[in-house]
Parts: sequence; structure tokens; C-alpha cells
Amino acid sequence: MKTYLFTPLFFALSFSAKKCESKNENEMYKGRLEVKGICMNYTIKLLEGNLDKSKLESEWKDDVTGKMYNNVFALASVCDFPSTIKETDEFYFIIDTNSKQQCAVCLAYYPKPAKSLAIKVVNK
Repeated sequence: MKTYLFTPLFFALSFSAKKCESKNENEMYKGRLEVKGICMNYTIKLLEGNLDKSKLESEWKDDVTGKMYNNVFALASVCDFPSTIKETDEFYFIIDTNSKQQCAVCLAYYPKPAKSLAIKVVNK
């Protein structure tokens, strides 16, 4: 009988955890394009927002320039990123959990952070 008492509690906790995750999916963040590397090897810095720090590189060094960056990630949603955004441009974005990247991208290498995120640029 104790199993039956804990089961509803488990489902209630699971549901509220899922609810919190879906709330954060629509949270808006502010970022800046730090490195616009060849073939969409882009590095973005988080400027504003409460993004889980485990999704970011707290420190990352661009091996080409030797420059250090903090709180950055690599762009995973290369098909949808606006081509009008230039290095040092700031923009708002949300995490794109439904991203389906199916586009042609060249395979030339440029260093980028190990952690990447699919994002969608939005107007504030």
C-alpha cells in the first residue's frame, strides 16, 4: 500500500518538473555574436538571462586569435541564424528545442566552444 501512496506523489513531482522546463523554453536571453567563423562556426556570448551555466563554456580560448571569452556557446542552429547579424551585434534569442537542422553547410573548420545550443533569434 505504501507504493500506491508514493506513486501519485512521484507523478505530481514529475509533472511539475516538466512544467518548469517548458516555461524556460520560452525564456528570452540576450546574446552577442563574438566570433563569426568560416562555415557557420559561430561563437555566441550570453549577455543577459538565467541560462543554465552547464550549457555554457565559462572560459573558452579562440586558438586562432588567442582571445579569451566567457559564458559562450557554439551555434547549433546554423540553418536558421540570420545572415544580417555581424560580429559584435547583440540580439535576443530563445532556446529552440524543436530545431531540425537540414541545410547544406560547408565543412571547413574554425575553432568553437565544445558546448552548443540551438537558438532562435527573436525581436524584443
